[in-house]
Amino acid sequence: MTHSILFSFAHPDDESFSGVGTSMTYADRGIKTTLLTATRGQKGKCGEPALCTAEELPARRESELREAARIGSIADVHLLDYTDRELAEAPRAEIVRALVGHIRRLRPTIVATFDPDGFNLHPDHIAISRFTSDAIAAAKDPRWFADAGAPHEVTRLLWTPTMPPWEAALMPDLAGRGSVDFVLDIRKYRERKAAALRAHRTQHLSINRCFFDHAEIDAILSIEVWRQAWGPALERRPATDIFAGITV
Repeated sequence: MTHSILFSFAHPDDESFSGVGTSMTYADRGIKTTLLTATRGQKGKCGEPALCTAEELPARRESELREAARIGSIADVHLLDYTDRELAEAPRAEIVRALVGHIRRLRPTIVATFDPDGFNLHPDHIAISRFTSDAIAAAKDPRWFADAGAPHEVTRLLWTPTMPPWEAALMPDLAGRGSVDFVLDIRKYRERKAAALRAHRTQHLSINRCFFDHAEIDAILSIEVWRQAWGPALERRPATDIFAGITV
């Protein structure tokens, strides 16, 4: 079986906050990673000073996303083109069908998305978490969306942890936290993770606040943490490989 990873997020830059270190780690092992992004982040910032107009922002953010993905060794990016900050109102059957189609076509071993609280209660994050979970369940059942490809069963679903990455790296008791099931050492990729974050130039204010304004930035960029929503049992927590326990 050829393994692969699918990231499913709401906005351009979500992947750089949470997953590019993971992507680079496994791309170096020959494992393909793909990204689904539900919106173009058209209601985000334009930068300060502004790097584009509000009308130009969706295209600008898509360009930034694709550059960040290139830096982060994400092989393919698929945009669903829903409206930023309105994702929860997307027609459920429509977006789940779209996600099922991608899952059945890409056939990922692992899917990673936000936890059910959307990491920070952002309604778009919560929505993509719910839609992704619904799509994973439907993708393996041939009775759902029979015209969307052959059924596929995802082996493991990963969620973002309950703590933000700029706090997780500095917690002395990180391994004892209930939402910490995998801790990946990505220190060899930290300069590239920084470059992926900086690729989202229009969003520099929030990215600087969350990452680069911290004195401990090297430590923050050196790990990525994931929580197991479901999947094969782990012999120990935290594991250091998101494929731990996957034997097929």
